[in-house]
Amino acid sequence: MLDKKVTDLLNKQVNAELYSAYLYLDFANYYHEQGLDGFANWYEVQAKEERDHAMLIRTYILDNGERMVFEAIENPTQDYEGMDAPLRLALQHERFITDLINKIYKASHDVDDYRTMQFFDWFVKEQLEEEKNADDLVKKFELFGRDPKGLYALNQELLGRQYTAPTTAE
Repeated sequence: MLDKKVTDLLNKQVNAELYSAYLYLDFANYYHEQGLDGFANWYEVQAKEERDHAMLIRTYILDNGERMVFEAIENPTQDYEGMDAPLRLALQHERFITDLINKIYKASHDVDDYRTMQFFDWFVKEQLEEEKNADDLVKKFELFGRDPKGLYALNQELLGRQYTAPTTAE
């Protein structure tokens, strides 16, 4: 049985991960509208990863005999001011998700819930990758994205990203 605070934070995390998937699909929609299919692909793959994260945590909650509570998912649609706006918002959002994961880890530590801490070791490492990827994309856009040929090359690079399901978070 999980601690109530830990369970509440886990439920919140599932909902945050599902929001992340919606947000990244919204970014993909924006980039499709701009004719940047590579950028759209990048965020479509990212949305699938976020959905997977939500499902892994959901399963963990249920496997521990706790109740999963879904909340309404906020509408992420925004008017983006410039093609780099979603990239910057993604970096900001990944930092927010890292903070939520750190809170789960700390709450688990505070109640000696080593099983949840071990489960979340994977997510802690994953967030390092998520933040680095988001930051790298911002930097690449700053370097190449304002030049049409550079933007084309970056778009082609992002078109090559393929979805790979996580093998396990444990």
